[in-house]
Amino acid sequence: MKIIDYTKRMFGIKEKRETLELNVDDRRLLEVLGIDMDDINVKGKGALKIDTVYACVRIRSESVAKLPLKVYQEDESGVQSQKRHQIYQLLKLRPNPYMSAFDFWKVIEAQNCLYGNAYANIEFDRKGNVVGLWPMDTSRVKIVVDDDTSMSGMAMPRSHVAYKVDLGYEQRKLKADEVLHFKGGVTLDGLVGLSPLDCLKGTLENGASASKFVNNFYKQGLQVKGLVQYVGDLDEKAKRNFREKFEAMSSGLNNSHRIALLPVGYQFQPISISMHDAQFLENNQLTIRQIAAAFGIKMHQLNDLTRATHTNVAEQQNEFYTDTLQPILTMYEQEMTYKLLLDEEIQEGYFFRFNIDAILRADLKTRYEAYRIGVQGGFLKANEARAKENLPPAEGGDELLVNGSYVPISQAGIAYARKGGDGTGQGEDADESEGDSSTAGDAGSESE
Repeated sequence: MKIIDYTKRMFGIKEKRETLELNVDDRRLLEVLGIDMDDINVKGKGALKIDTVYACVRIRSESVAKLPLKVYQEDESGVQSQKRHQIYQLLKLRPNPYMSAFDFWKVIEAQNCLYGNAYANIEFDRKGNVVGLWPMDTSRVKIVVDDDTSMSGMAMPRSHVAYKVDLGYEQRKLKADEVLHFKGGVTLDGLVGLSPLDCLKGTLENGASASKFVNNFYKQGLQVKGLVQYVGDLDEKAKRNFREKFEAMSSGLNNSHRIALLPVGYQFQPISISMHDAQFLENNQLTIRQIAAAFGIKMHQLNDLTRATHTNVAEQQNEFYTDTLQPILTMYEQEMTYKLLLDEEIQEGYFFRFNIDAILRADLKTRYEAYRIGVQGGFLKANEARAKENLPPAEGGDELLVNGSYVPISQAGIAYARKGGDGTGQGEDADESEGDSSTAGDAGSESE
């Protein structure tokens, strides 16, 4: 693209014409058109340039991606893991040939954080079995609601939801049962999730402006803006020459902490306020906390340990699961159970569930103490505890153990009643037991 300076031509003044060669990828072309590239876009992927947003998205996406997803069946005998289900290996290892399960869930959760919605196309074979899950770019998906008014007997028309996907070279329309639609943000209608970035636009712009301010502050060599006062009059050429020489002498990292010299008669007067006067650190901390709270991230996860202790960090980690991850995982599980399983399988009790042990897994001593309580309490088998530690089953470990001194609550105190006698016939049993004890004692004396 050629941009030609035609200034003053309309007034009949001859001036040397200058030609500037620019291509569409040149930053100077945008500057000529009045587009400021330094302004950070806080929508979609552009918001990842804000360090707090990037950290929050990374923490949430990796926290979801590291959790194993399993297929379970609930029946009269309890809940059992179904590793032989045909979709188990698909979700565990490779949802599609080009990405692992870890990468798949990182993509899904990252788009949920940025757009409030995430989509995955379900690929079926000729028999109707699920053979692949393909994440789609949320910015290219549009939800379409078709109202069916053909049934006049209905009080309200029945709506059909479809998804239009812009592939660049064509547009495809997918049915609702061909798309996994995950709504990670707040939703007002149950169909579309609100983008957290749109709701936090003002806060994100503050964070972007803070980053831009710091960058410019260092690029200018820690020099503030100001005015140069001069008693006298200078023409435009003299002003331009002085400004260029003064900026070259005082601006930039190479000139930081160096002494700037002014000619006689010149005086520099700063006009910008310092970071301290602007309460930059306080405002920046407030912005970080607001962004982290919107994404459900705890401050210690962002390496802010100003108010952290050993106790409250452990409690906040549990709160991160219960308050932040558990609603997200529940949404994922319900959507996949409804669209990836057959109606017959759902009726038979099949469902999906993330294994949260990867987050709540305690230290070795705490885990072993919990296993001991479970095994001695009679509700956890020894081999079940060994399986949680990836140990092979042991012989005799499939039986429930219980303390032999335990009795049903209906028989509480029966031993005392036998010894004392209460007129119900139990005293005779106690006498007989005492007789047996004396006989056993006599036999012991005879043996001696």
